[in-house]
Amino acid sequence: MSTEDHPDAPRTRAEARAAREAAERDAAGAEDDSPRGSLSEHSETKRVERASASRNEAPNPPEVPRAPEGEWLRLPPVAQPVSSPAPPSPPLNDPQQRTPDRRFLYTILAVVAVLVVVVGGLGAVSLFQGPRVSDVQVDAAEAIDVSGSRVILTANQSLQPIDASQVTVEPAVPFTVDAAGRSIGIRFTVPLDDATEYTVRVDGATGTGGGPASDLSTTFTTPAAKIFLLNRSDDDDSIFRTDLGGENAVPVFTHPRINDYRSTSTRLVVAVEDDDGSRILVMDHDGDNVRELTLPGDGYVSSVQVSERGGLVGYTYSDRELSEDTGRASVLVTQSLDGDDEPHIIEVGDAEASIAEWQFVPDSAAVLFIDFAGTLSLDDRSGDAGAQNMGMAMSLLGISRGTYTAIVRRADGSTVELNLADGSETPLAASEPDFGVATTITPFPGGTLRHVVARDEVGLPTGQAIIRVDDDGAATSLFDVASGNAILQACPSPSGQYVAVTVAPKLVENPYDDLLVPLPKTLQTHLIDLRSGDEMVVLTGFDASWCQMAPQF
Repeated sequence: MSTEDHPDAPRTRAEARAAREAAERDAAGAEDDSPRGSLSEHSETKRVERASASRNEAPNPPEVPRAPEGEWLRLPPVAQPVSSPAPPSPPLNDPQQRTPDRRFLYTILAVVAVLVVVVGGLGAVSLFQGPRVSDVQVDAAEAIDVSGSRVILTANQSLQPIDASQVTVEPAVPFTVDAAGRSIGIRFTVPLDDATEYTVRVDGATGTGGGPASDLSTTFTTPAAKIFLLNRSDDDDSIFRTDLGGENAVPVFTHPRINDYRSTSTRLVVAVEDDDGSRILVMDHDGDNVRELTLPGDGYVSSVQVSERGGLVGYTYSDRELSEDTGRASVLVTQSLDGDDEPHIIEVGDAEASIAEWQFVPDSAAVLFIDFAGTLSLDDRSGDAGAQNMGMAMSLLGISRGTYTAIVRRADGSTVELNLADGSETPLAASEPDFGVATTITPFPGGTLRHVVARDEVGLPTGQAIIRVDDDGAATSLFDVASGNAILQACPSPSGQYVAVTVAPKLVENPYDDLLVPLPKTLQTHLIDLRSGDEMVVLTGFDASWCQMAPQF
């Protein structure tokens, strides 16, 4: 059965369209009776017949129930493939669902933000707080041994010029200031005390770019002092190192005959005697790395001294073979501590001079000496000017550290302070009270130590004493011994904090040794606190490393 047999049955869309087009052609053919219209009608009739035949050959489709009149036709739902439900899309701001690239980007942005904040913060701090100390350089161990040590403060920015009035040092010591760029150098013109905390402060430092001023400061502590002493015995002589309590003495060098020695901040210079004469040995403080210096010839050495600043050793030298016409006697020799040069003999007027007394000028390479003719001369070994005549003198009593001033007894018996820079001199002021004429005067920072001998009516000694005289002339008896004992030497520590007094007790019972410069065999060293006057300890030995030269008796 086809749809043509049941005109009321629903048509397919193709059938409805074909019928509508056929109706339109019929209408058009009625108006136009041309053969073209008949041909079109005939062709369309054939097409409709073929379509109907095709439908008649196909199986009859199931009958679709009609919807009641007035209701829409309800079609069954379109079938969907069976699959798992899709997960809901995460929110865009869910941190757990961000891609790795996005997390990396956020990390970089966070780091940049932190750096911006830090740099900005530091800039703000610098802007509102002014300069700050970024580095400090100081050699506290060297500072207690030599003058001229420095503490260098480095600021975090370049500074405007710093005046010495802006700098303070506690405890107070003399100093000079040298500032440039970011650095402020404070140079101490005298050695510092041992085992002491120092505070260096610079007030009102301002950056070159302006901004607020700030105070710069640092604190450092110097180490406890140690000294070397020489101890002679019937067996071997030895140099030992000890603390100021005397409880930790350690021998560092031993030899059958040690004639003299001196110490720098890092080395020992030792003069020893052999059968053929003297030798000078240079070694570390522990007695290691010993090397021998070349002497002017085969002979004997005495009065050994060192110049730390000039890097020199000096001594008086005499040939072993002497006669009225040949040989050198007591000539003054200087040479490098490193042993990298030949010994140089001091000349006066183009002739090698025999020397009665001499000393290195502290903190320099210059030597001050008196020859056997009584002429006082100054020779700076760092240059070629030669010996400069400083007048006539009987004795050289001492030279002050850091002031370039010598205390000299002139030929007329007067004692003067001689300015070695310009040759001017002033009489040495008497002390108050006056303890009499001093046999030796040893300067220290803040005053002098004077060795005086009390005598009876016929001139025999009745006692000896070391007198401390401050720069203002105030005198105090610091240490004394009774008749029958002798004070050989008094050596202040580099800063003037302590003094080592060498004593030969019981002279009648104390025989002399047989070295080139003979001394009583039994010698003691008394360590005294120079500030309080209290005696600290008595040590066996003599020639403390604080002394500029060996004692003579």
